[in-house]
Amino acid sequence: MSGRARLAVCAAVATLCAAGAMLPLVDPFTWMVEAAILLALMSAVGAAARRVPLAGPLTIGLQALAAVLLMTLLFARNEAVFGLLPGPDALAEFGRLLQDGVHDVGRYAIPAPLTPGIRLLLVLGVLVIGLAVDALAVTYRSAAPAGLPLLALYSVAAGLSQGGAGWLLFLIAAAGYLLLLLAEGRDRLSQWGRVFGGPGAGADRPGSGRGFAAGTDAPASAPVRTGRRIGAMALGLAVVVPAVLPSLGGGLLGTSGNGTGPGGGGTISAVNPLVSLQDSLNQPEDKEVLNYRTTASDTRDLYLRIVALDQFDGTTWKPSERTVTDVPERLPRPPGLSSAVDLNRINTSISTAGWYAQNWLPLPYPASKVDISGRWRFEPQGRTLVGDRGQNTHGLQYQVESLQVRPTSGQLAAAPAPPAGLLREYTKVPDSLPSVVRTTARRVTRGAPTTYAKAVKLQDWFALNGGFSYNTDVRAGSGSEAIARFLRQKEGFCVHFSFSMAAMARTLGIPARVAVGFTPGTKQPDGTTSVGLKDAHAWPELYFQGIGWTRFEPTPSRGSIPDYAYPDTPGAADPGSPDPVPSRSAAPSEGPSADPSCGPGEQRSGAGSGAGSGSGGGCLTLPAQNGGTRPPEDGSSFWAAGIAPAALLVLLLATAPLLWRLRTRAGRLAEAGPDGDVPAGTLAAWRELQDTAWDFGILPDESLTPRKAVARIIRLGELQPEPAAAARRVAAAVEQTLYSPQPLPVSGLAAEVRQVRAGLRDGATRGLRLRAQLAPRSAARLRWAWSARWTAWLLRCRDSRPVASVRRVAAALRPGRQRA
Repeated sequence: MSGRARLAVCAAVATLCAAGAMLPLVDPFTWMVEAAILLALMSAVGAAARRVPLAGPLTIGLQALAAVLLMTLLFARNEAVFGLLPGPDALAEFGRLLQDGVHDVGRYAIPAPLTPGIRLLLVLGVLVIGLAVDALAVTYRSAAPAGLPLLALYSVAAGLSQGGAGWLLFLIAAAGYLLLLLAEGRDRLSQWGRVFGGPGAGADRPGSGRGFAAGTDAPASAPVRTGRRIGAMALGLAVVVPAVLPSLGGGLLGTSGNGTGPGGGGTISAVNPLVSLQDSLNQPEDKEVLNYRTTASDTRDLYLRIVALDQFDGTTWKPSERTVTDVPERLPRPPGLSSAVDLNRINTSISTAGWYAQNWLPLPYPASKVDISGRWRFEPQGRTLVGDRGQNTHGLQYQVESLQVRPTSGQLAAAPAPPAGLLREYTKVPDSLPSVVRTTARRVTRGAPTTYAKAVKLQDWFALNGGFSYNTDVRAGSGSEAIARFLRQKEGFCVHFSFSMAAMARTLGIPARVAVGFTPGTKQPDGTTSVGLKDAHAWPELYFQGIGWTRFEPTPSRGSIPDYAYPDTPGAADPGSPDPVPSRSAAPSEGPSADPSCGPGEQRSGAGSGAGSGSGGGCLTLPAQNGGTRPPEDGSSFWAAGIAPAALLVLLLATAPLLWRLRTRAGRLAEAGPDGDVPAGTLAAWRELQDTAWDFGILPDESLTPRKAVARIIRLGELQPEPAAAARRVAAAVEQTLYSPQPLPVSGLAAEVRQVRAGLRDGATRGLRLRAQLAPRSAARLRWAWSARWTAWLLRCRDSRPVASVRRVAAALRPGRQRA
């Protein structure tokens, strides 16, 4: 094999070695075989062109043409002319595949599926880099600059990989580049001709063949062999030693993301997890991340927290650099938690998947004890565990003892001011934060008397009545401009909701941070709970003195709103309003109290002992003291005329949600009965099922299809098989009614809805059952209906002729108009 042919082979091998860093990005790796075949064919075309020989630019152009034809044959054969020549249709197909590929790269998590678009990007990238390396190293005989495109290919793969491409893949890529340099060195040495040999017998003897390197057939002399060995050793050390030696940022073979050592303290600084969170939510397959078994009777609040993002610099939310210590036997008590708050101590056994490798350990918050093997460190501020020296969550089994903190709304409303240092640290906002964030926060929380009331109003505005929609395809962003854009467009996913609420809370002086982790997951038949990629989530945590860091849920259709932060329903009191202070009653007097509106010698009629003087009636003339008699005092008439109607009105207002809900449920189920209209009855049953789930804390999501909405209700409501099957039958009937040209009649939908309601009631706590019965959350529709009617009435009054005439008369009577 000639020197150039050997160099071309080494160039192709070096390109494939660098491309090997992209193997963990996509599953399966069949694209690598296609790229290797096409790269070999393109290199063969170049070798044939150089044997002709052709000029360098012509050789490169011929290789590029061969690459275009091969790509057309592989990706656009049906649209190409004769299945090989790229025409307009083939170019349009390439454009579509490139656009889909760019979209898929930003959508899927690692490892991404091998979609046609991603496959095109991978193969095309390998061919382009291979052409550049072949042109530099073989055509122009300069192998050293060929390392730049190889480095670019490896850097793209390392940048997209979670935690880097790994030391083994780096060594493979470096070995490919080293092989290319050695091949070029041998090719150059083979052209030097005669070199001096070393001493020895017959060294100068003609025809002995020693001391010459004539072409590739003559044996290399000792200096040449020694030079190769020295060069290989020097290049190898130059590549490997910097990777192994530690540096300020940690060596390639060392752990990334922390600077801890064995024992002692150290600091951590984590990689921002936002991109991987969105990728997880957009993954086509909901792969299981971990599985757990817990002693908690209710897992709605059992969020598995990974890391807390507490630093907002205007560009992104990220975790601060913190000092870490060894994991203590028992973790310290959570900061700010008082003994007056109700606590439940639970134990959870967690098993992570073999493919799940991440530096932060998922834990229920707040954990009080963690039983785990391996090199783990404890960060006290965020109460998180981080891996040390390459330790990650790959295939772990560990036990966690944690606390379920159950504060009441009264405790949160009465929380005192937090410590000054904590308030100063967790209310920092950058100067680049747009003013719309602060003004919107003040507008939304206007009239809220307490910090807790402001937090609930912020949550309700995002999750319920602010007009926001949940969409995981929206571009992720956590900077100041991204928050302002989200408040304007009102569309995003959990990252946007949590970051925006935390930033707005900080502008109101409420300490806030963002937690990243997983929602509780889905109950399995064997009693365990499975947590998948689509359970990845972010939520805000707000600090209340006496309770500590408290979770809120502003993202609609995700997770569960905690009991202490449910949105208001009509007739319910504001959760943050202080208790009314009873007025100080005066001691009853012996005679009637004087009324300032009555003259001397007069008394207001209806006044008596113990009754207020504000009731209606005229002034009665009092008879003279000498022997006269007073009119009879009748307190019962005042009671009947004033207090009794007021008490009745209060009772009606308090029971209005319950009465409206009972009436609405009865009407819908009657409409879904055998005597009702089939399509209207099916939709009525569907509305009743959604509102029933809403009463038990599962907010409706209008963006979901009936099938997905029912799956969400089953998952969050933890329905048993029979009520779950009933819910699916209702969803199937709704889909048939909405999408079938001739929907078939479905009977028994009312009974199905009652069965689902019974299943939700059986799986709910006692407090949740009472709230669903006495103060149903779906009664918010009553408030919305009255608000719409009131707005329409005001608009009609504004546009009516009498009002317009009065306005014209008033405008004409203004002083300015009269002077004019």
